[in-house]
Formats: sequence, C-alpha cells, structure tokens
Amino acid sequence: MGKIGGQSRSPEKVAAARENGKLGGRPVTPVINSDGFSVAGCTYIYAPTGQAGEYAKLATNPYRGCGHRCVYCYVPNILSMDRAEFDGGAIPRPDFLNHLTQEAKKYRAAGITEQVMLSFTTDPFNPLNVSLTRPTIEILIQHGLAFCTLTKGGSRALPFIDLFRPTRDAFAVTLTSLDDSVSLRWERAAALPGDRLETLRQFHRAGVFTWVSLEPTLDTATSLRIIRETHSYVDLYKIGRANYLPMTSTTDWRRYTLQIVELCHKLEVKHYIKRDLQPYLPADYQNARYIVQHN
Repeated sequence: MGKIGGQSRSPEKVAAARENGKLGGRPVTPVINSDGFSVAGCTYIYAPTGQAGEYAKLATNPYRGCGHRCVYCYVPNILSMDRAEFDGGAIPRPDFLNHLTQEAKKYRAAGITEQVMLSFTTDPFNPLNVSLTRPTIEILIQHGLAFCTLTKGGSRALPFIDLFRPTRDAFAVTLTSLDDSVSLRWERAAALPGDRLETLRQFHRAGVFTWVSLEPTLDTATSLRIIRETHSYVDLYKIGRANYLPMTSTTDWRRYTLQIVELCHKLEVKHYIKRDLQPYLPADYQNARYIVQHN
C-alpha cells in the first residue's frame, strides 16, 4: 500500500494515472460528439465539415502547406495562408506527433476505430517533406484507428505500402486528367497521371481498397474516360464538380451527372455523387454518403 490514502503506487498504477488523469489511474471516458464518431475537444483528429465531410468522417493534417502547386486549390483561402507560402512546401506542424498521440488515446478510450483521412489541407506524399507521414500512420494504428490517404503524389506513396492493412485501410488518388500537359498546367508539381494510375494498380494488387476522387472536374469527358479506363483496379469513385473555375459556368452539370451515373451502373462500380451534383440525380437515387472503404 502506498502513502497517499492507501492507494497502490505500483508502476502499472502510476502509468495509468499519467494517461487517464489523477484519480488513481481510473479511466476518464472521453465525450463523443453527436455525430457518433468524433471526440469532443479534439482538433488534431477531427470531423471535417462541408465538402471535406463528404469524403471522410475523420481527418488529420500533419503539415501546413503542400508543394503540389495546384492552380485550383482552395485550401490557402480556408487557412488564410498566403498561396506562395502554401505552395512553397509542406511544413511539419509544431509538436504534431505529441498532440496526435494524446488525441489518439482519447479515441481508443472511446472505442472509436474509424478511418482517419490524411489529408484535406495538405498531401501526405507531397514532393518536399514526408517526415511525419509514417509516424502519423503508426500512431493511428497503435491506437486502434484505421486510416486512408488521399494524394496526388503517385509513386511517392509506394515506400509506405507496408503500412496499409487490406481489412482496415484505403488508398485514394485525385485524378483530374489523363493528359500530362493538362496536369502540368493545373497541378504543376504533382505526380503525372500515368504515375498515379500505376500506383493505384500496385496498391490494388496488394489487396488494398482503392478509390479515386474525381474533383475538381476540369473536363466531363475526361472524368468519364477515367472511370472507363480504371474501373478494373479502382473500388470506388467520389464524384464532384468544379467551383470558382472557368468551366464552372459553362459545363452542363445535369448532363454530366446523368452520364456518370449511367456509366457507373453499366460498369457496376461503387460511387458517391457529391452534394453539388445531387440536385441532378434521378428521384430516389441510392447515393450512400459513406461506403465501406476496406476489403
């Protein structure tokens, strides 16, 4: 027996007290938000809202900035960050891994095992700094969480393929074109389309669930072609439109929506039509927001 109110001071109790609070190691149950899958007060593992919330229930962002220099990227505006600074590279967030670990413990205590998306405001396989990517994923795994990566980094993701568990995790790629010249104009430092496609094939061959983000849609015919040419190794498509770009006001989005759902049904591919296109869907269309993203 210890000297403090008769409490045991064994190493196990001391370790539990550090993690769970000062009440003799008694666990402090985290408060789960009304969404049912995020923990109150957590900001490093968080529930994204708006258009991002249509892609994933949970997310985390290890870096500030990206380095892919995509012309259409809206993230600098959201972060109130100078575009040149954002495009200049991915800077590790201060003390990120410590904060992530503390929040991951809360998710484990709450029994939450959802996939956590990397990332919405950066790219985990950006061209300049991936120093936090592996430890971030390892921390999520250690605390019982699944993960998904969304990237334009192509083969820069392959050194991390060993971390992906087919029964838990997913690998996703943004595709806006199959033409190198178009990609170089809009996504100046991202991996070229062929590199992204080959990386998708390799993850698919490894048994990992793969999906493609068709957003922004720079050209509707190209998006339809992407589905036709990739559906044998892509498990799911998440389909949106373009906003605040020249093609926003000139594209027949109704026609595109009807074409894309017809194609998806013909090829029997899983898909989700994002909110911007949902007004054009046929009545009572089955459009599940969250589709299971693992094998």
